[in-house]
Amino acid sequence: MFEGDKIAETEALVFGFTPPDAANGRVTQALVDAAGRTARSWTSPHVGPLHPGSDEHKHEVCRMFRETFNPYRPSVIDWPKLGPDELQRLTSLPIWDIAVHTEGRARMRFAAYAQSVADPEVRDAIMLNAWEENRHKEVLSKLVEAYGIKLEPEPAYDYPRDLEWFYVLTGYSECIDSFFAFGLFELARRSGFFPPELVETFEPVMQEECRHILLFANWLAWHRAKLPWWRRVAFELRVAAVWIAIARERIGLARGMDPKAQAAQPNSNFTVKGASALRPVEFGPRDLMQLCLEENDRRFAGYDPRLVRPTTVPMLIKLALFVSRPWAKKRATAQLQSAE
Repeated sequence: MFEGDKIAETEALVFGFTPPDAANGRVTQALVDAAGRTARSWTSPHVGPLHPGSDEHKHEVCRMFRETFNPYRPSVIDWPKLGPDELQRLTSLPIWDIAVHTEGRARMRFAAYAQSVADPEVRDAIMLNAWEENRHKEVLSKLVEAYGIKLEPEPAYDYPRDLEWFYVLTGYSECIDSFFAFGLFELARRSGFFPPELVETFEPVMQEECRHILLFANWLAWHRAKLPWWRRVAFELRVAAVWIAIARERIGLARGMDPKAQAAQPNSNFTVKGASALRPVEFGPRDLMQLCLEENDRRFAGYDPRLVRPTTVPMLIKLALFVSRPWAKKRATAQLQSAE
């Protein structure tokens, strides 16, 4: 099968996928609001532990993803009217092309990987994830249309050469991007950078990202536990290689030395561009890291504590806060002395 045929087949699966819409197609605002509350607070009825690798763990993770589905429709979102200053701030953000392309790429990679999964429950959960990535892309497309934001032509999305590699790479990238996006989104809300009506309109997408990385973290734990030891070693080496690849991308972007490299590595651009766009907001790096931790904890707090949470990025941020604490104290002391 040629790559074009694989792409067409995968896209057809995404667009033809039927989400678990309890209303049988009749979506009301009351239903969306109720689903939004469920999407923030879910506990499994299963009694006892949920050990990664067990059938119980797999079943309840997939149940969580189905039952926390929000049936909102991008085509009927009532985008709030913005004043001139608010519109200028929104349209000047250099993230919209990147965001649309990132969601389109994730849709392709997740749907392609889902086809390779033998377990029907896990396959359906990952396919629903791919369907929701496409819905995020639709939301962003409707937003830019509503506010007259011009986008570059959308690129063709390549079929992933190594299904597992690109699924894991994209999953970990989403864990990183979502962690910082939670904090940046809250910072934009507190500062008034975005009007409250727009923040509220976009909130379901942010919580959906939390569900996505919760699914990925639990898939990862389940997948690891199911592997025999010799395959587990190979998989851990692959995970290490994924982290190295992500680190190289993000270090290069942070240095900002190679614009061509940024264009070639769009997976990690969203967080970097979003953070730079909010620089006018007075907020130090340590404050932002602390806010990201708080928002990450808040968004995961409503889910069954027996489910696995992503831990790598929060752990690294906590370490960075601990290591930088002496310098922060010295700086605070120096500022206090200079003020006196």
